[in-house]
Amino acid sequence: MQQNPHDNSKACPAALAQDSTLIAVIELSLSSWLVSGMVPGVERNPLKKLDPNPEDLLQLLHRWRDEAVKAGRHITRIAVAYESGRDSFWLARWLRERGIDAHVIHATSVAVSREHRRAKTDRLDTAMLMRGFLGWLRGERGHCTMAIVPTMEQEDAKRPHREREALIHEQTRVVNRIKSALIQFGVRNFKHGLRKASEKLGAVRTPEGKPLPPNTVAALRRDMERLKFMKEQIKTIEQARLQRLEQNPGDFYNKAVRMLARIFGLGLETSDVLTLEILSRTLRDRRAVARYAGLTGSPDESGSRRREKGISRSGNARVRKMMIQLAWRMVMFQPDSALVQWFKQRTENGKSRKLMIVALARKLIIVLWHYVNTGVVPAGFKLHPAD
Repeated sequence: MQQNPHDNSKACPAALAQDSTLIAVIELSLSSWLVSGMVPGVERNPLKKLDPNPEDLLQLLHRWRDEAVKAGRHITRIAVAYESGRDSFWLARWLRERGIDAHVIHATSVAVSREHRRAKTDRLDTAMLMRGFLGWLRGERGHCTMAIVPTMEQEDAKRPHREREALIHEQTRVVNRIKSALIQFGVRNFKHGLRKASEKLGAVRTPEGKPLPPNTVAALRRDMERLKFMKEQIKTIEQARLQRLEQNPGDFYNKAVRMLARIFGLGLETSDVLTLEILSRTLRDRRAVARYAGLTGSPDESGSRRREKGISRSGNARVRKMMIQLAWRMVMFQPDSALVQWFKQRTENGKSRKLMIVALARKLIIVLWHYVNTGVVPAGFKLHPAD
């Protein structure tokens, strides 16, 4: 289950030969694409607006390559980059299949002006992207970072648990709306979760002895129908996950989920989300794991001032939230483990438990990463018997 090393996202692993490399950046939008290029042998920096069509983009890159060849340059590499956003990674995959060295820039890693009112146009954005992309190609750190381009299968694998999460949030919103509508008329003891709750609304009486107003009853019935439909969808997603685990138990994802689910306090849903969101990624080392989880610190040092501004929150927000919750669960379900003992010792002298739980979450995600990749059980962890 050992994974390959993480791609070097902070600096380009290949040396830049600028005389033989055609460089282009794309500012993507829903209605058009603005492409800025740096063509060897051509003094001007061409700028072209296109319809959002990959074939037109490829023709433009080949035309610029032909211009460089006419100017006496031998182009061996075409490097293209664009910011992560609505279009995700499909364009990078499409370009790579056609021999283009395509990259996706983390949108938050590009430095922007801190002026309150700054000029912002697509032309200025492409110039900013070109500066950052050039620095990255030269191997200089700090200009920008690149996202790892996943396969279509890897992107699709994350959709079920993310859809389930959205359905859970929507279910909570509908339940709260039903409770609010009932309490507005003083009804507190009605069980909206019963199978025939919608049919019993007509018999509900307010404290004044009056029936619920007709518009309120109609709205409640519609919400109950939505709630029933969402519960069925959540159940369908959970059943599909169980079928996937049973059909291909030797797959890395399924094996990792089963390994994690053996830990006391770690359920199947949490194991599935952690595996797909972070533990199946080819992260380089423990620092990369903590950084991707957004559980690293953000120091603020200037002169004699030394302080910590808290966790960076620059990684995967879904993983960070889950790891904080999981750390509290481990305190309850794994009291004899080395990590929980470390946490208890650190909080004995009056340190805030809320502060130290972040450190515990950071250590926990690292040991889970080691456990999934090496099979070494974290010290003191209790496991369910193997199936």
